[in-house]
Amino acid sequence: MPAFDLPTRELERYRPEVQEPPDFDGFWHDTLKEAAQRDVLVSVRPAESGLRLTQTWDVTLRGFAGDPVRAWYSRPAGVGEPLPAVVEYAGYGRGRGLPHERLTWVNAGYAHLLMDNRGQGDQYGNGGATPDPHASAPGGPGPAARGLLDPRDYHYRRLITDAVRAVAAVRALAGVDASRVATIGNSQGGGLALAVAGLVPDLAAVLVTAPFLCGIRRALDLTDASPYGEISAYLSVHRGAQEAAYRTLAYMEGVSFARRAAAPAHFGVGLRDTVCPPSGAYAAFNRYGELTGVDPRKEIHAYPYNGHEGGDAAQVRRQLDWLGEVLEPGPVSSPPR
Repeated sequence: MPAFDLPTRELERYRPEVQEPPDFDGFWHDTLKEAAQRDVLVSVRPAESGLRLTQTWDVTLRGFAGDPVRAWYSRPAGVGEPLPAVVEYAGYGRGRGLPHERLTWVNAGYAHLLMDNRGQGDQYGNGGATPDPHASAPGGPGPAARGLLDPRDYHYRRLITDAVRAVAAVRALAGVDASRVATIGNSQGGGLALAVAGLVPDLAAVLVTAPFLCGIRRALDLTDASPYGEISAYLSVHRGAQEAAYRTLAYMEGVSFARRAAAPAHFGVGLRDTVCPPSGAYAAFNRYGELTGVDPRKEIHAYPYNGHEGGDAAQVRRQLDWLGEVLEPGPVSSPPR
């Protein structure tokens, strides 16, 4: 699929107006305040992964409405001192999978928390373990359209709240330097990482690739690929629901979160991405930090011949180098004898 969005020169200066609800900040303040009334950690249990150089724990944290959310917490074996932490969010339709799947950040010397996606995990990978008990509001069968007619009922209100609570959870875990916590994700995970950056003012860094929920209304005009296609499919049946859906989605807009973020930021985008069109990532990048009164460190890497994979392992290597400058990782353990 050739490049289908704006030309590169236009993307580099693309700063669209954002239709923010007047109570955007109040909506999220009240949502997160309610969630924070409960202690964030429910349980932390050692997990057997079959790995000798990595220790892993099965974590249950309290997310939206106090619901239990599962996560894997891993760190290099044999390292006792507090480490900077990476909180990772999985892509659309994925769950946390198995504890040995995501090892990059642990091997780089970080503590690593991989949050499960509530009500997801059945489309790709190795599944999840977190149900969504609030998924009965009107909407489509897929998460992108669940509760779409009211922001209070929408799936992403709950999932974004879970993502914020995951940062609180990792800060409460043993062996974490709470002042050095970064969020990271691709696709849906990138959208969650960016939302957290806009909602958690003292985050140390954020790394996003091909972020979902950025430039939502333009994306709905450009692509029928899932997850946006699930929203379009719902609206093709419920023809009078467009304005209600747009109102709900405005509370989840990644560009609005980006405007409120101040942490150093690293972006990646494939210019042939027909799942999450690149104009959304550029809109978030170009308006990143503009409401904070600071000029945050930020950079974006574009891959002209890549799609939704957004540079794949080449992008991950860039992330490793960049985060190593921003958050000095801990020492890597020696192999056990």
